[in-house]
Amino acid sequence: MSALVLSPALVVAYALAEAMPGTPAPRPAPTSVLAKLPPGYRDWRLISVAHEAGNLNDLRAILGNDIAVKAYREGTLPFPDGAIIARLAWEYVPSAANNKVFGQPQSYVAGLPKEGVQFMVKDARKYAATGGWGYAQFNEGVPVEGVTIANCAPCHQPAKPHDYLFTEYAP
Repeated sequence: MSALVLSPALVVAYALAEAMPGTPAPRPAPTSVLAKLPPGYRDWRLISVAHEAGNLNDLRAILGNDIAVKAYREGTLPFPDGAIIARLAWEYVPSAANNKVFGQPQSYVAGLPKEGVQFMVKDARKYAATGGWGYAQFNEGVPVEGVTIANCAPCHQPAKPHDYLFTEYAP
């Protein structure tokens, strides 16, 4: 009859391994091209501003990371991989206080935020089917899962000659 001899260290190691929580279940991949807001995006450089009329009726600021701004300034087309463009929008509202000063209705200002923050992310290989751009939207800092490349890319198709971008650089 043979005896099984276990070292105390081996027993402790086994007990610790059994007590540790198991590997967490894999989380599904987000459908957004960005899992979280790019750090510091509100400090990115201004590319342009716009008032979109009609059904949108908003004020917009278009910001870009350093790669995007450099491409805009140099007129680089297509934009290089790593370029990220952010669209911030607000309600377009008249300013009663400003209009009082001017003596007539002429001043409009940014009201409440609209439709979160939207991003275009350039990766020519990963998003080859959509001209190299992926799209994301965040509402209150959380990715909107319904915003997919299939939703955004068709709208940007008419801007193909300008690498699918509607915004022109405002020097």
